[in-house]
Order: sequence, then structure tokens, then C-alpha cells
Amino acid sequence: MVTILTNVRNAVIAGFVLALLVFVIFVAVGGSSDVTATLTGPVFWQFVFRWFHVLLGILWIGLLYYFNFVQIPMMPKIPDEQKPAVSKFIAPEALWYFRWAAMGTIATGLVLAYLNGYFLSALTIGLAGDAAGPYSTLIGIGMWLGSIMWFNVWFVIWPNQQKALNIDNKFPDLTKEQKAAAGRTAMLFSRTNFMLSIPMLFAMVGAQHLG
Repeated sequence: MVTILTNVRNAVIAGFVLALLVFVIFVAVGGSSDVTATLTGPVFWQFVFRWFHVLLGILWIGLLYYFNFVQIPMMPKIPDEQKPAVSKFIAPEALWYFRWAAMGTIATGLVLAYLNGYFLSALTIGLAGDAAGPYSTLIGIGMWLGSIMWFNVWFVIWPNQQKALNIDNKFPDLTKEQKAAAGRTAMLFSRTNFMLSIPMLFAMVGAQHLG
């Protein structure tokens, strides 16, 4: 058990093994034609992509909240001689998971929208498509807000953090002022995503209950 809990990779693998165990229990207890139909029909793949969509979304938004609640407010309070521990080691690693979790979240979300038949109606915010209506309006707003947040991560926050932190030594010749400007841009767009995450999650959850 200690070997599992002291290694992140092992803990992740163990988590999926436990999820598989839950799945086996579900099948064994169900033991009916309804369960078989569920596992061989489109509902199963809708579940799989929703599960991964939620897992990746938790990782993405969790890191977004870490940056905005913890790292950004605390950096000015950290002594200068200790800041490299964050900027050279912790932040680049967190940003790697941050941006790829964002990519995985939007990719699985788009596949999920297609599998559930509301892709077009969501993109048009409930104005077109077979599933048009209040649900599509809410889920569509959530999808558009999530897409804006994804764009900010990949095309604004990440490029500017690369400059501000000189990640992988790609920008060794930038001045202190240029790094500070890039860092401020990244911070402002991270704070924008933090703000947008609240109505985005409201729309996503609201679609399941209010739509």
C-alpha cells in the first residue's frame, strides 16, 4: 500500500483498477439483459466519455483554482531566493498538466456532445438542431465559455508563461521588463479564465437540472 500511495503514477493506476472493480461489481449485481444492452449500446460510450470529461475537467479547473487561489497571491510574499523553486520546478510542471488537461477536457466534451446528439444545437446555443431547447442553450453557453477558456490557455497563458519563466530555456534573452509583461498578461488571462469558470460550471451543471 505504501508503494502505491508514495508514487503518483501508481496511485492513478490503482484508482483505475478500483474503478474497474466497481464496474465488475455493477455487471455482476445487474446480471440482466438491461445491463448487457447498456454495455453494448451507445449509452456506454456516452458514459465513458463523460467520465473522462469530468476527470480531465477536475484536473484543469483544479489547477486553475490552485494558480489563482494559491500560487499567484503567494508569489509576492515568497523571498526572492526561494522563488526559483516555484518558477523553475513547480510552475512548469503544473502548466504541463494544466494545458493538456484543458485539451483533453474540450476534446472529450466535443465527442460527448456528438454522441448525445446535441453538438449542433449546443454550438448554436439552442437555436438549431434536433435537440434545440433550454438544455442546449445552457450546455451551449457552457461549451462556448469552456472553448474561450481553452483558447486562452493554449494561445495566451501558455506562450506568455514560457516567456515569463523561460521554460526549457526558449527565451533566454528577454529582459526583466519583457518577462514581467509576459507574466502579467498570463496572470490577467488566468484570472479571466478563473472568472469565466464560475458561469461555465453553472451552465454545465444547470443544463442537467434546469434544461
